[in-house]
Amino acid sequence: QVHLVESGGGLVQAGGSLRLSCVVSGSSYSINAMGWYRQAPGKQRELVATITSDGSTNYAESVKGRFAISRDNAKDTVALQMNSLKPEDTAVYYCKADGPFFDASSSIYYRSYDFWGQGTQVTVSS
Repeated sequence: QVHLVESGGGLVQAGGSLRLSCVVSGSSYSINAMGWYRQAPGKQRELVATITSDGSTNYAESVKGRFAISRDNAKDTVALQMNSLKPEDTAVYYCKADGPFFDASSSIYYRSYDFWGQGTQVTVSS
């Protein structure tokens, strides 16, 4: 099984910064892309930023120039540095990693399987 654990959320004033971290652990896994998503109350979960295993990044337009995603392949971690935070950035932030996965309980092999963390709350006050 694969587990993702996020940390670093909290309450910050508008214009402030936070750094989110996510650690992947488990056995017999291989990670391709990693990323951060967020879900605000009453809204659908949306992409914030992703990063491939070779370092290529992609950002939502709303966070470009303010957020930066990075990863450490050796440690299977991904981080999201969030600067110039705005009240509209308030949401639960989720870490996601994808990669091939063999589910031993069902003997099903997935070429690409999405693993999700439990989420961490980010609240930006005005």
